Amino acid sequence: MPIHLQRDIDFLKKQVLSLCAIVEDQVRLAVGSVLERDAAMARHVQDRDTEVDQREVEVEEKCLAMLALHQPLASDLRLIVSVVKINNDLERIGDLAVNIARKAAALCEEPPIDIPFDLKGMWEKCQSMLHDSIDAMVRFEPQLAHDVCGRDDAVDRMKHDIRVQLEEMMRRDPDRIRPLERLRAVTRNLERIADCATNIAEDVIYITEGRIIRHREGD
Repeated sequence: MPIHLQRDIDFLKKQVLSLCAIVEDQVRLAVGSVLERDAAMARHVQDRDTEVDQREVEVEEKCLAMLALHQPLASDLRLIVSVVKINNDLERIGDLAVNIARKAAALCEEPPIDIPFDLKGMWEKCQSMLHDSIDAMVRFEPQLAHDVCGRDDAVDRMKHDIRVQLEEMMRRDPDRIRPLERLRAVTRNLERIADCATNIAEDVIYITEGRIIRHREGD
């Protein structure tokens, strides 16, 4: 690999890792604002979204510049193209964190309600998938990426079970429909974060193995 390309790839990795750290923190704070009924924390997540968007643009511009300047081939081309996709997923996760924070802010304006399911447990599963997908990217570790893909079904099942539980509670207690619907939206956004983590893991597999497994994992 030409030294100039290697230097640009190293810089690109640092940019992506910086965005990863911010996005992980955004998700943590967003869920924390729900669990702790912390409106200030929710506002902080929303206020920081501009920084996530700016960094996403910077990474994409760097990728496009590298494609034009170096015209990379084979594995280097796969890496840069995959980083563009991973970058988009990270920005999407940032948006989902903001969605959760908005629901948290709205819940803070309602009378307190006991969360009737294991929101923290669901968040921990999603957070673990996100962290490990990023770790797999950093270390070029396809086995860890495959492991992340295998965990997505568990989050899907948890979201389904919670949805059924919340809908039953809404039928029994119509006065609580609004806050319960907001909690359901929180779980929906968490499930989408897990989907984005799976996308990142699939891109890591493409980088390291040259195989596109999207829609195939688990077949």
